[in-house]
Amino acid sequence: MIEKVNKHLISKDATIKEALIKLNYLASDAILFVVDENKTLIGSLTDGDLRRGFIKGNTFENSILEFTQNNPAFIYENENNLEKLESFKEKKLKIIPVLNKENKIVDIVVFRETSTILPVDAVIMAGGRGIRLKPLTDNTPKPMLKVGNKPIIEHNIDRLTKVGITNFKISVNYLSDQIENYFSDGHEKGIEIEYLKEDKPLGTIGSILLVKEFKNREILIMNSDLLTNIDFKDFYSMFRESDADMAVAATSYHVDIPYAVMEVDKNNVVKSLKEKPRYTYYSNAGIYLVKSELLNLIPINSFFDITDLMNIVIEKKLRLVTYPINGYWLDIGKHEDYNKAKEDIKHLKL
Repeated sequence: MIEKVNKHLISKDATIKEALIKLNYLASDAILFVVDENKTLIGSLTDGDLRRGFIKGNTFENSILEFTQNNPAFIYENENNLEKLESFKEKKLKIIPVLNKENKIVDIVVFRETSTILPVDAVIMAGGRGIRLKPLTDNTPKPMLKVGNKPIIEHNIDRLTKVGITNFKISVNYLSDQIENYFSDGHEKGIEIEYLKEDKPLGTIGSILLVKEFKNREILIMNSDLLTNIDFKDFYSMFRESDADMAVAATSYHVDIPYAVMEVDKNNVVKSLKEKPRYTYYSNAGIYLVKSELLNLIPINSFFDITDLMNIVIEKKLRLVTYPINGYWLDIGKHEDYNKAKEDIKHLKL
C-alpha cells in the first residue's frame, strides 16, 4: 500500500522536471497528488495541467504549485463513500486519493483495480479441520487447498480487496502456520491481517471477540471454504438500505413436486389445488454483515455459533434480513464439491 501511495505523491517543492519524470513512469495511471512535508493533500497534477500551464506562459522555473489543480476529488477513509465513488466513475475519473481526518493521503483508489470501497472489516473463519476432505486435509488446512492456481481462501480475500476492504481478521486453528506463512501480515496484497487463535473451540463466531479492534462499525463475516462470485457491493448496499442489524446471504433451493398438491384444512376439506408446484427455500450461505454492536450479545470465551447470534437477533426483535445470491456459490465441504470447484473455476470470472 505504501509503495502504491508514494508513486502518486510529489512534494510541493519538487521541480517540473521531477514531475514529468514521475508522470512518464506512471504511464496510463499518470496523475500525481501534490502534498506538503506531512503528506497533506494540496492538489493534483497531470500531463494536461502541465501543458495548460506552459501555454499560459509558465516555465520549468515556476513552482509546481503554479500548475496544480487545487480542488482534487478525494474520499475519507472508513466512511460510506459508495455514492461519491460512483459519481467519480461517471465523471471518468480513474484514480482517487483516500484521506484521513488530518487530510493526509493514506491510500490510493485505482478504479481499474478496485471497483469501490466498502467501509467494513472482514472476518474470515478458517479454523476448521476439513474432516470430510481427508486425506487431502491430513497435511493441509482446507482453506489452503488449491482451486485453480491459488488456495480457496485466497480467492475470497482477493475478491474482498477488489471492493476496497483492507482490514482482515482470519480465525485460524488447524495447521494455522501454513495460512500465516502464506499471507503473513498481508502487506504484499496491500492489506492488514490480524490472526485470531483459539485456545479452545469457540464455535463459528465465538473467536470474533479475540479481535483487538475493529476500524469500522460494520463487519463482514465469511467462511473461508466458499467459492462464490457474490456481489459484495450490492450485498452491502442492501444491508444499509434496509437499516438491518444483521444480513445473511442465502442460496435458493427449488423443490419440484411432480403431482398435483391439495391444501386441506383440519377437517380434510380441500381448499386449493396446485398442479405440480415448485417450492423455493433459502439456505444460509455462510456470508454475513453485522453491526459491531451485536458483538455485545456474544458470550466471552464460550462456544458460540453464528446461528446462535441469529436466534438472539430474532428473539430481541432486531432486524435480520436475507440477501439472495443470484450468481455462483459453492460450499466446498466434500470431495465431490472440491472436484466441482476445480472444474468450475475454469469458467468462472471471480
